[in-house]
Amino acid sequence: MDLTGIVSRRRSTYDLGKTTLTEDMISRLERIAMDVPSAYNSQSQRIMLLLNKEHDALWDIVESSLRRKIGDERYERKTFEKIDSFRAAAGTVLFFDDSAVTSSFVERFPSGADDFPVWADHANGMMQYAFWLAFAELGLGASLQHYNPLIDEDVKERWNLPEGWKLLAQMPFGRIIKEPDAKEYIPVSEKMQILR
Repeated sequence: MDLTGIVSRRRSTYDLGKTTLTEDMISRLERIAMDVPSAYNSQSQRIMLLLNKEHDALWDIVESSLRRKIGDERYERKTFEKIDSFRAAAGTVLFFDDSAVTSSFVERFPSGADDFPVWADHANGMMQYAFWLAFAELGLGASLQHYNPLIDEDVKERWNLPEGWKLLAQMPFGRIIKEPDAKEYIPVSEKMQILR
């Protein structure tokens, strides 16, 4: 599949199931993690690939955090199916910014002090999109979730992460059980202008 096909194939997919990531697939994801660009080559993006019991542990953290926040009754009535659908996936990618790295670039280049955190977010967005495209190329589905900052401290404690790692997003992925519904698009002329 060419790039245009992969970009079109990438969708927010919520009905996911278990599948095995081969060592070749993991190697491809590692290569992508190394090749995604960042401003000044700062490389502040950090990624955790959670599989098996580690994947389940994340969604247990999300569930317990949400139950504390919204209560058991509301969780059971409105939220449990969504969280269980993420738990049913094959794995989850956690995306972080290493704020110590970003801060070090602010110190080294004070004229860009306001820009480096923004650029770090841009780099992380590119990393998230690159992983999403990789999953699409592999025939897997994924979605991007944001349960941070609600789960931040529990995630850091569970995996003994450095204090400076700022959690930005969670991407459950897996075998596509049900394709997403058709997507509506605004006219391309509202998104893109071509000046000649």
